[in-house]
Amino acid sequence: MLTPQQEELVAATAPVVAENLEAITARFYPLMFERYPEVKALFNAAHQASGGQPRALAGAVLRYVQLRGDREQVKASLSLVVGKHISLGIRPDQYPIVGECLMAAIGEVLGDAVTPEIAAAWQGVYEELAGLLIELEAEAYHEFASRPGGWQGARAFRVAETRDESAEIRSFVLAPEDGGQVADFRPGQFIGVKLTIDGEPVYRHYSLSAPPNGRTYRLSIKREPGGRVSQHFHEAMSEGARLELLPPSGDLTLETGAEPVMLISGGVGQTPMLSLAAEALSQGRQVTYLHAARDGSVHAFADEVAALEARYPQQFKAVTLYEAPRENDTPDHAGFVDRALLARYLPGSQALCYIVGPQGFMSHVNAELAALEVPEAKRRFETFGPTQPLAA
Repeated sequence: MLTPQQEELVAATAPVVAENLEAITARFYPLMFERYPEVKALFNAAHQASGGQPRALAGAVLRYVQLRGDREQVKASLSLVVGKHISLGIRPDQYPIVGECLMAAIGEVLGDAVTPEIAAAWQGVYEELAGLLIELEAEAYHEFASRPGGWQGARAFRVAETRDESAEIRSFVLAPEDGGQVADFRPGQFIGVKLTIDGEPVYRHYSLSAPPNGRTYRLSIKREPGGRVSQHFHEAMSEGARLELLPPSGDLTLETGAEPVMLISGGVGQTPMLSLAAEALSQGRQVTYLHAARDGSVHAFADEVAALEARYPQQFKAVTLYEAPRENDTPDHAGFVDRALLARYLPGSQALCYIVGPQGFMSHVNAELAALEVPEAKRRFETFGPTQPLAA
């Protein structure tokens, strides 16, 4: 716990730290990788290069400093961070590494302005944050390990089946190497994947694209140009290939209630929507499923969506939109998602709206739903990379 004098120092210096926070986090990652190269595998190099990861860290630190007087708000704000950490298998002994390098980055960026007293106060803030994260993550690890089919740490799986869903997306059905049960997850969640590529460990998160069944998990992965891990999946992960999974996590889950649900996806953003749709339909809720793709060649899961529509003709409405339809394509609409299209299919302003796709797509759809007076609390989204505001 910080002393009253340290609290005063943190309050007095917080504006300066906030003003320089992106510079601090941008320096933090290279510094940490230089001192502790073994942790580099936990971070996506593309997100480092784009600046997305440093910006996400800066935002998380800033939110914590702003909210730290309210434990419940802090816990809510850290939920996404905890989820990502769970799916990476982050351990308590890794937090001192982060603390050391973060304080070193603050010292480098702010220089002589960081007196020993100021450094000690901010070290206290970090230790407070780290302690809370360790506590929340321990609870989540224990809860998952206690489920039937749950586990602690990484668990070995093998590819049991593959299937091309479109010209760009392939599904991988994963079964546990030990032949045991696999724990259920909440529809809409993602799972952590650990692979070895060229002798090096790499970690990624992928949405679970089929409802839980107690036996297998399904990932559906788009081949990204230049994407090291997605290319490896498409080129090297055939039936029998081995990988490890960390516990599933994520907050893009169905809220309890009876209100209708609208699922709006772009491209590979469709992957968490399939299990969300199945769960909502099983609860007797109305579901509108709006999916946008470039054209028919990259429209995945059309048969699964059609099967849902056939099974729930009174509850389920599927709408397809192609940006540039080919000659033989037959989408419901052509062009882009706009306010008029959303207004046409939106099942009321109180519908729960889930948006997943590229950042620009989500930002645009979110703004159009806001213009249609859908409350912010009814608009949910998930970013594929580092968490960031839709306006970023």
